Amino acid sequence: MNLHEYQAKEILKSFGVPVPVGYVAFNADEAVEAAKKVQQETGTDTWAVKAQIHAGGRGKGGGVKIAKSLDEVRKYAEQIIGMTLVTHQTGPEGKLVRKVLVEQGIYYPNEQGEVDVKEFYLSILLNRATGRNLIMYSPQGGMDIEAVAEQTPELIFKEEVDPAVGLLPFQARRIAFNLGLSGTAFKNFVKFVTALYKAYEGADASLLEINPVLKASDDKIFAADAKVKLDDDALFRHPQYQEYHDPTEEDPYELEASKFGLNFVKLDGNVGCMVNGAGLAMATMDMIKLSGGNPANFLDVGGKATPETVKAGLEIILKDPNVKAVLINIFGGIVRADRIANGVVAAYKELGQINVPLVIRLKGTNSELARQILADNNIPAKYADSLQEAAVMVQDTLKEIGA
Repeated sequence: MNLHEYQAKEILKSFGVPVPVGYVAFNADEAVEAAKKVQQETGTDTWAVKAQIHAGGRGKGGGVKIAKSLDEVRKYAEQIIGMTLVTHQTGPEGKLVRKVLVEQGIYYPNEQGEVDVKEFYLSILLNRATGRNLIMYSPQGGMDIEAVAEQTPELIFKEEVDPAVGLLPFQARRIAFNLGLSGTAFKNFVKFVTALYKAYEGADASLLEINPVLKASDDKIFAADAKVKLDDDALFRHPQYQEYHDPTEEDPYELEASKFGLNFVKLDGNVGCMVNGAGLAMATMDMIKLSGGNPANFLDVGGKATPETVKAGLEIILKDPNVKAVLINIFGGIVRADRIANGVVAAYKELGQINVPLVIRLKGTNSELARQILADNNIPAKYADSLQEAAVMVQDTLKEIGA
């Protein structure tokens, strides 16, 4: 489950990770009240007004503004709330901004009146190749880590952590040393990364990314930004996080599919796919691509598919206006092929008709019965015996209709 920045920071704060003081606001009036509250607690005279969407690159898209007065807080909140924010992660369609985070400015001067800040990158995730948690960090914070990896790979450091023992003190010190810190900032960063690792494990996160981690002018360390993704399979251990789910940030197709227990991922192609088994689904998508097509989705109906879930999956596929043909590729093992056929028939009857060509490959348990069911109900489809033949059929069909 992806989180908004303000939600991620609430979790980090609960584990002792220093974050800027801030509050979420859903309109300009709330933003001003939030700014006043932040000022009372911190004494700040600058605020960051930040769009809250599930995407990075908000600043480059105009979704992050620095306000130096309450009037500017109001102005920027009015500009950002309700805008469609386009970033490199949202795609050209962008995302509607429904709320902002108003938080204290942390690029403040020190006692000598000098602004001496440094930005770092730090993330924690699982290295599946080694079965260990990986802390990846760089002194080049505030930039896309992909750009750092491409242009200056020597500035990316990695620290692997054995989950059986956790982050050891010498590892935390090594991270701070590699970032060039010393004195009070060094000590504060050791505490920071130690608390951050506890948050990663304690919240059952699958990704924790802080970009940037900020060393302020007084050597305090802050999580200036925070991207956290929680492991869906561990949410039962954290019922308090369930309220963080924001359905408005999810793809409507994927959200509807989840109601039926379908594993669905929306893509940008024109061939709808319905397959049983993740491995077979990936192979099906590969074959479509190799044959010159583009898959419009990943859909694994799973081992417990019923005619009802198959019907729901097919209807979700057909709602996508980009879909010009559908490939149903089923190997009847755990899922009997006749269940799939009955689901197709149910969808056909409910929709009245299916306006895009169907290519169907049915093999395995009850595959002959499945074909008979489809034939008896006059389902217009082309039938293939092999996956390669099915992919070629899809491409020939697309050519026939000029798609």
